Amino acid sequence: MTSTAIPPTGADLCVHCGFCLQACPTYLALDDENDSPRGRIVLIKALAAGTLSASDDAVGTHLDQCLGCRACETACPSGVPYGQLLEDTRATIIAARPIPFTSKVILATFANPWLLAISMAGARLLRALGITRLLARAPGRLGLMMATLEATRRSVRGGSPAARARRGAQSASAQTGALAPQRARVAVLKGCVMEGLLAPVNRATERTLARNGFALCTTAGQQCCGALHAHAGDRETARRLARANIAAFEQSDAECIAVNSAGCGAAMKEYGHLLADDASWRDRAAAFGAKVRDVSELLAAAGPAPATGAPVNAAVDFPCHLVHGQRLSDPPARVLAAIGGLRAFELPDASACCGSAGLYSLTQPALSQRILAPKLAGIAASGAAVVTTGNPGCMMHIAAGLIRSGSNVQVRHPVELLDAAYEYDACQGEGQER
Repeated sequence: MTSTAIPPTGADLCVHCGFCLQACPTYLALDDENDSPRGRIVLIKALAAGTLSASDDAVGTHLDQCLGCRACETACPSGVPYGQLLEDTRATIIAARPIPFTSKVILATFANPWLLAISMAGARLLRALGITRLLARAPGRLGLMMATLEATRRSVRGGSPAARARRGAQSASAQTGALAPQRARVAVLKGCVMEGLLAPVNRATERTLARNGFALCTTAGQQCCGALHAHAGDRETARRLARANIAAFEQSDAECIAVNSAGCGAAMKEYGHLLADDASWRDRAAAFGAKVRDVSELLAAAGPAPATGAPVNAAVDFPCHLVHGQRLSDPPARVLAAIGGLRAFELPDASACCGSAGLYSLTQPALSQRILAPKLAGIAASGAAVVTTGNPGCMMHIAAGLIRSGSNVQVRHPVELLDAAYEYDACQGEGQER
């Protein structure tokens, strides 16, 4: 049996203390040591030593069932870079364990701008025709997929004609970077799902950044960030997409790159690791990663302009790749604290994975739903009218679960809530003027 030559440095940091066990959603759900971080590290080291084969079905099952949520990294006292270790391993064994056909088709679609545009247009058409709403509670994978698409539906932004005109002027000003005072020149990652299915979140991001004095730079040539590909082990495609994004954003003259998708932000901040073996790109990748900021980071650092907003109770949930991948929990709280009418409180398991994890909800639907169930129960017990979280996959997965359970609770990105509060205050001001 030959060694798979997986770099062992990260794995060797593990002292098998067990602190990761209670942080791991799959261990808690399955009660199997092989489905814990330290158990998987034992498997990874055995692969590297050649005592286990990459074609072993049991090895593949336990590695495939990992969400890659990185909660174990937060719990680990030894600093094991588990997320990178998992991706490195999946990339190394991909020859022996090819990516499943369905996942391969999805990854190919996201890597091709034309195919992505067509697929997103098709999804929006299904949503517009009401098919997603009709089938959202159908059994099996079809119902799950339709509920996930239905979860992206957004109500039409209202307000008076003057308010709508003001928003339009603000958006135009944001695009040209003309607002003053100027804090920094910022380029916004459009993203795949965000721009394709949740475009109002991107517009809210642009308006909110502009409202807080950031000048937005137009960035042509953006592509998928490659996070899904890196997680699945398709490292070459992930690297190709990373190079394309680095080149595109280098042309924008932006000082920072604002990202409203926690998974994308975590991946982009780690482009330096992804391209570490590429002498032509590694320095550019590291410089690029240093510019990437979650939108909540930028707003929190600026001290977001306060708003009153409509009174509402909101339950806060943290995307794994924000709180564990990027180690950010305070910035989203500071953004929400700027909304005077908002009563925000963390869910009991706010830092626990919801079970979305990129393609995981499609490739491991039963386990994904099992992991989601406690979070849905917590939301129901909280009495919240809104759940807020800063990642499209989490937003869609949680909202789909709420839809299928018959709940009317809405799921919104933190910048949507802040943007809505600014609009609410503007409309209230107009009413007082009249």
